[in-house]
Amino acid sequence: MANELLSYAGWTFLPGLVSGWIQTVYYGITIRAGDPKPQPGSPRYLKHRRIIQSTVILAYLLYTIYEADYWIRQNADFYQILGLPLDADEKRIKSRFRRLAALYHPDKLLDTSDPALLSAAESHFVLLKDAQDTLTDPSRRFAYERYGPDILNWQHCITIRDYLAAGTLQVQAPLYGGALTFLGLLSFTSYLQAGRFWRYLFSMALLVLECHTISRPYTAPLLTKVVNPVLGKVTRHPPLLPFQLLVLARKATFTVFIAISQLSGLFPTSTPPPVAGAAVRSPEEMQQLQRLEQLAQATDAEAGRLLQMDMSPFVGDAEGTKELRGKVREWLVTNTIRADPEVRDAMGKVLGRRRAGAPAGARG
Repeated sequence: MANELLSYAGWTFLPGLVSGWIQTVYYGITIRAGDPKPQPGSPRYLKHRRIIQSTVILAYLLYTIYEADYWIRQNADFYQILGLPLDADEKRIKSRFRRLAALYHPDKLLDTSDPALLSAAESHFVLLKDAQDTLTDPSRRFAYERYGPDILNWQHCITIRDYLAAGTLQVQAPLYGGALTFLGLLSFTSYLQAGRFWRYLFSMALLVLECHTISRPYTAPLLTKVVNPVLGKVTRHPPLLPFQLLVLARKATFTVFIAISQLSGLFPTSTPPPVAGAAVRSPEEMQQLQRLEQLAQATDAEAGRLLQMDMSPFVGDAEGTKELRGKVREWLVTNTIRADPEVRDAMGKVLGRRRAGAPAGARG
């Protein structure tokens, strides 16, 4: 539980904090001294922030899964403790235990005066004994491979049916009951609505994987045909047991939930609410606006075509094109000046003074 809380706390502030640092360093490297940097809130700044923070979120997602796998490898399973393959039979398990017991039995210690050393030796021997007792009992071996070392504390479990019933009550019911309750509460609130479909989809996929992995009398094909062969060929990772696969799947699902919530804030897909006081247009008005927009686009295209036809005599004539541009520029400037109200008012005053100073005959 403590690891889950630390992981959630990291998801809360790390992506935004690291993204801000990376964006600052990125601008310091890519933008030359003296050039303006994109201001917070500008389209360019927001675009860079989305790309950087998405990368950070995906990288942190992979890290959290690696962290869970590292914890699994640090807590070796019974097969690794005894140094046996996953398909070892009962005879081989007992033979291996006798050999290790001869080496690690506390009575074999040369120095028994150190309490810490003696306690460590006794703990290791008890672990070897638990591993041997579990793997030589078919029911306990079945339960261990699917639920892990927690089954050592389950009381009144003898048969496979007993272990499945205990696992359902102690593992699946609290886990998925709490998850579905949490998702149901989110559905009735306005919090974390983005990605709701994907959360339900991943939850159902995890439930199907867990039910298939636990209830089958054989190891899940996902492990025997995909995961473990790939790990054996590509890495030096030891083969996974079913309960270890489920631990990784639960961790991945939990972190994917948080990653979806983080990404949905960067790429909002919902339509923004209407502005207060803004007119709400009917479907008929929207169709009319669309037709008007299409008419405007067609008119613009036709005007461009007519302009191109008018300019066709000057194609290839650089001198004529230059002269035409000069005439058009002069015409635009002249008409702009003449149309200006202040210019027209000033010209009227000048003409009025000229008429006032002209001889009487000239005025008439």
